[in-house]
Amino acid sequence: MRALPATFREQARAARAYAMESRAFALESWAGASLTDRIALVLVPLVLFLFVGAVVSAVVMLGPTLDFLGANLPLVRFVVVVLGILLLTVPTAFLLIYMELKVIARMNLRVGPNRVGPWGAAMSVVHGLKVLAKEDFAPTGVDVPVFTLAPVVTFLASVMTLLVVPFAPGIFGQDFNIGLLFFFAMGGLSVLGLLMGGWASFNKYSLLGGLRSAAQIVSYEIPLTISVVGVILLAGTMSLNHIAQAQSGSALDWFAFKQPLAVLIFFIAATAEANRTPFDLTEADSEIVAGFSTEYSGMRFGFFYFAEYVNVFIISALITTLFFGGWTAPLNWPWPYNLNWLDASGIGAAWILIVGLALLVATDILGAAIWLFRGRKWSAPSAFGMGFLIAGAGVTVLIGLACFIALDWVQGIFWFMVKTYIFVFVFVWMRGTLPRVRVDQLMGFAWKWLLPASLLNLFVTAAAVIILNLPSAR
Repeated sequence: MRALPATFREQARAARAYAMESRAFALESWAGASLTDRIALVLVPLVLFLFVGAVVSAVVMLGPTLDFLGANLPLVRFVVVVLGILLLTVPTAFLLIYMELKVIARMNLRVGPNRVGPWGAAMSVVHGLKVLAKEDFAPTGVDVPVFTLAPVVTFLASVMTLLVVPFAPGIFGQDFNIGLLFFFAMGGLSVLGLLMGGWASFNKYSLLGGLRSAAQIVSYEIPLTISVVGVILLAGTMSLNHIAQAQSGSALDWFAFKQPLAVLIFFIAATAEANRTPFDLTEADSEIVAGFSTEYSGMRFGFFYFAEYVNVFIISALITTLFFGGWTAPLNWPWPYNLNWLDASGIGAAWILIVGLALLVATDILGAAIWLFRGRKWSAPSAFGMGFLIAGAGVTVLIGLACFIALDWVQGIFWFMVKTYIFVFVFVWMRGTLPRVRVDQLMGFAWKWLLPASLLNLFVTAAAVIILNLPSAR
């Protein structure tokens, strides 16, 4: 054991030497640790700190927090809806990117992504992480504030339209009396973001892409808006929730069969609004490099990229809501159905016990069967593990089927998503098959064909409502 130094200077020198030795020892220990040990050393203290902090906060703030939430339920609902919509957009974009990769690959007789994740399902997530990891670079000469805000405006304009889309009975952000008008008002802001990005990039190709987007969206906004006026006349409201309810019954009650010309006009104009093939002139790579997004990189480009795919989902959802019954089933069930014994509000310990016992019994039976009939190819732990996975999948399917039969909102979400993704598939199909049109053809088609057709549909529908004395005319 070393003797303590006599003077203060020697004490300070010894303290510095000891600190340097301790630091060197810590660095050597960290360098020699495995990746798992490093992650554990970082995450375990952090998790413990967060857990203790959450427990203390919950104990101290539980009463005042509950009182505040109870007194401000509209505010709570608004926050929950906004978070739900924002969390919905990213997985939706990833799913659409994966669909596009696989569907177009199959159309071209290729396999598509099949390495990352099961059947390549995680490939779009890798693309998103790759975009996130890229350098966020602003070229010399750009208007930095406008250049930065442009992708945010475009993305939020797309997200805000989801606020009035009804996914199922009672599952919507807000039921405005002017919901359809709100949808078109928010959707029209996307052109502002594209024009901002094109102008602020200090690039001639970006400026051409921004000007094209302004001309294209403004031109196709007119027939797009006029085509849905016939639906408003038949439903007597601009609330998307009430428009979906007006089509309840069977597929024959859908407005697609009462407004066939409006469906065609709306679909073509919506394709141009979403900048999808064959109307993707704003980012035509064979003409203007990448259009308004030429100078963008990193997550700013990612916002434009995500907004395009979210727009595809939103346009498909709007077509489903306006013309194809929204969440309503395509046929009336010929028999009454309910599961009175499945009370969703009364799920508690009894139901959890029943499901747990069913899962345990099914795991034992399936695990024993796999272990006995597969011979020595499966060890007992592997056999029972596979039995647990199969039993879990089966129990999940049965619970989902029971909820589908018993709960209206589960049925609504199922039918709404099925119809919506059918139209998403059509948009992907069009991208893989149709060539891009010329700019003059794009503009001429909007003014010479779609606008007169939409006005004709409006006049014929209004005359039919008045002559036939339909309820919405009174």
